[in-house]
Amino acid sequence: MQPDPRLHLAKKTSAGGSGRAISAGRAAQLNARYAHAGAAEVLDAAFREVPDIALVSSFGADSVVLLQLAAKVKPDVPVLFVDTEMLFDETLEHQKRVAELLGLTNLHVIRAEDSKILDPNGTLHKSDTNACCTLRKTAPLQKALAQYGGWITGRKRHQSGTRQRLHMFEVETGTNRLKVNPLALWSAQDTIRYMKATQLPRHPLVAKGYPSIGCAPCTTPVAEGEDPRAGRWRETEKEECGIHFVDGKMVRTPAVDNVPHSGDIQ
Repeated sequence: MQPDPRLHLAKKTSAGGSGRAISAGRAAQLNARYAHAGAAEVLDAAFREVPDIALVSSFGADSVVLLQLAAKVKPDVPVLFVDTEMLFDETLEHQKRVAELLGLTNLHVIRAEDSKILDPNGTLHKSDTNACCTLRKTAPLQKALAQYGGWITGRKRHQSGTRQRLHMFEVETGTNRLKVNPLALWSAQDTIRYMKATQLPRHPLVAKGYPSIGCAPCTTPVAEGEDPRAGRWRETEKEECGIHFVDGKMVRTPAVDNVPHSGDIQ
C-alpha cells in the first residue's frame, strides 16, 4: 500500500474555544515572571491566563507527575489522551490506573476517524513513519485542540537535543495558542525524586528498559548508557512524532522538510 499524500497535510486551525490569541511578547513576560517558579505555580498561571486550556498526556514513562500536579491545581482540567491504536497494552492499562488514582474526571480519549480507511492493514508505519504519526496522532490531536485556547505538555529540556531551549510558556505559530511546559526545567532526577516522594506509579515498561514510550511498533528498549529516547524510531533520524515544534519549525526528519504543513500542534 502506498502512503496517502493527504496524511502529510494538517488542517489550519484557529485559536481555541476562547478565541484568545497569545502574543510572543506576553509569553516572554510570563517566562520572565515565572522563571524561578515551581511547576504548580506555572500551572496556576496557565489556568488563569487561558481558562479553557487542556492538558495533553501520553500516559508515558513519567506522565503521572504532570497529571498529578495539574489535578491538584485544577481537578477538572481537560486531559487529552491520543490512542493511536498502536500503543502498548501496558500503556492502555496504565492510563486507566492513573486516571482512577488521580480522579481525572474530564478525560478525553482521542482517536483517528479515518485510520481504517487510510491504513486498513496497520502497516503504514513500515513505509512512512511520518505519515503514520500524522494520521494517528498529529491530525486527531490538532482537531481536538481546536476547541481550546491553549495546551499543557510534559516536555522537558533534558529529553532531547530538540528540546534544550524549551521555555515554560510558548506561542504556537499559526494558531497563537498558549503552550505551557511546566516541567521544562526538571531533570530526570527531579522526576524520580518527586515520584518516590509522592508514591506515584511509574509506567510498567520503564522497568523493562523503556525510559521513553511511544507506539509499540516504533519503540524499542534502551541499553544502559544510551540516550533515553534512543529507542524511539531507532535507526532513523526521526526524534519527534511531529506534534511538537522548535522555534516555530516542525521537528521532522530531513526527508519531509518540504512537505506542506500549517503551524504547530503537541
